[in-house]
Parts: sequence; C-alpha cells; structure tokens
Amino acid sequence: LTMHDIQELAMEDTRKYNRREVIQKGLTLGLVAGSTVILGKPDLLMAKEKPVGIPDLVAVKNGEPDAMFIKAIELMGGMERFVKKGQTVVVKPNIGFPRLPEVGATTNPLLVKTIIESCYTAGAKRVYVFDNVVTPTSGNARNCYRLSGIEEAAKSARGIIDPLDNFSYREVTIPGGKTLKTADVHSLILDCDVFINVPVLKHHSSTHLSIAMKNLMGIVKNRMEYHLTGLDQCIADFCLYRRPDLNVVDAYRVLMSQGPSGPSNPQSANVQMKKTLLMSRDIVAVDAAAAKIFGKDPESIGYIKIAHAQRTGNMNLKELKIATYAM
Repeated sequence: LTMHDIQELAMEDTRKYNRREVIQKGLTLGLVAGSTVILGKPDLLMAKEKPVGIPDLVAVKNGEPDAMFIKAIELMGGMERFVKKGQTVVVKPNIGFPRLPEVGATTNPLLVKTIIESCYTAGAKRVYVFDNVVTPTSGNARNCYRLSGIEEAAKSARGIIDPLDNFSYREVTIPGGKTLKTADVHSLILDCDVFINVPVLKHHSSTHLSIAMKNLMGIVKNRMEYHLTGLDQCIADFCLYRRPDLNVVDAYRVLMSQGPSGPSNPQSANVQMKKTLLMSRDIVAVDAAAAKIFGKDPESIGYIKIAHAQRTGNMNLKELKIATYAM
C-alpha cells in the first residue's frame, strides 16, 4: 500500500464508524492508527485513544525508552498483571555482541533498567538479567554485558546479572517441533516464575530481521543446531515449548543493515531513530508489528509465517485489538 492508500483507508474507516460504534466493536480509532503508526506515519495517530479492556498489542512512539515503557505497561494493564509479589523474574535482553548501544545491535540499557524497576515495584523477589552471548566464553560475555551498558544499568536497578560463566542448561523436549525436537535451555528460564523477553529490532543477514522469536536463541545452548538444520523452522519450533510471559520490543534505535552484530564503530552503523516501543504477550503479533516498523512484510519473514501457521500467535494485525500512543 502507498501512503496515499493508507490515508484513504483510514478516512474511509472513520466515515464508516462513529467513535461509539468503533469502541463497541473493540476496534477503536486506535486500531486504525495502530496500523498507521506501525507503518511509520504518525500524523493520523489518535494519540490518547485506546481499546476497551486489555489490548493484544501496544505501540508507543516518539519518546525515550523509559517513558515509552512506562506508558506501554500502563496501557497493558500494569506490571502487576505479569509479576506478583515474591516471584522470580528473568529479563532477557539482546546482549549477543560486544557493541556500544549506539550501534543498535543490543537492547537499550535504559529500557532494561526501567523494566527491572517496574518488576520490583510490582513485588518481584528477584530479577535476573541473562543472555547467552553469540560467542559464549566468560571473557566475551563480560565484554558484551559491559559495552552494551546493560550490566551497569541492571545493577543500578538491583538486577542480578547471572554469573557469566554459569553454563547451566537442561534438555527439554519441544512438543510438536517439526525440526527442533529437543533443546538445552538455561536453568534460569526453566526455574523462573516470569519470563520477560526484551529484544532489539534489527537487521539480520540470515533471517532478514532479529526480533522477539529470534531473541529466544539466547536462552538455548545448542544455538548452532538452528543454523545447521533450518534456522527459521527452529526459531518457530522453539516457541512451541516456551513463550515469554511478556514481549517488549526495543525499536528506539534500529540497525538497518550489517546485522545482527553491526559494525564495531558506532559512526559506521546504519541506524534509524524509530523511537518506538512495542509490547504484547503474543510473540508472533509483536514480531509482525516490528517487521512493519522496519519496512518489511511480516509474510516475508520465514519464522513469523511459520509460527503463525503453527498457531503460536497471530501475525494478522487487522484482527488484533491494538492500543497506540504518541508521546
């Protein structure tokens, strides 16, 4: 669709339904606006509109990472919906490469800090931060955590950095996996009460995009098996075993090429400031929305299409209740 087509569709929907009818149908102008903000056209956004009840997906735009998260979790019903008093939480950012935040290859540290603080405010007993970095040696892991700014940010919010030499994994069976039948999953994920997935949206040379489903490769030990046996299918298969309780996509600073690692020099990084945050319990829906932010059709991303077909979630955004907010 061209932007003119999108504007015409939005105007047609506005003529077709008055506000009360739209709200009663659970669609709201926020749904129309959600499609537009996801496609990067904020001027049609009804910033203060939100669907009746808890939305399937929240999209917040034009703010800083901490402020966008605070607004998104409010629209999603509050962190208390996900974290109860005394629970153990694992926050899983993308810390896969030794890169500075400005490269856009790792999750924004301010966002990670704010999520940890929100978990403790909701009553969490412990909040761990963990990622199995791409080259999982103690030295490289330490470098990744430090350069990304996530180690410092997490500790400042009382987050517990899992020991970087803790290679504690247990084998699990993937129910219904077509290619991935078993996986060695980190014990933190297996033993926690709440699992919050916090990927960064970025380019990926093999899968086109790295978002929420792809980020789950950072909780398994045998990640190279994915590459050898069918990357997209394995990414989708793993979601049949464990879906996060909440997915928060960092699309603040988006690496548009040279992913997933990006260049070591931030000045060489092809980064676009999208200043957007997405939130959903549906890992397929949030990846589909993020794909649109990047400028890709969700159907062109193999693991999104496969996971939708396997009924892990819904990539058809038109069918979802979406809340949007422009800051």
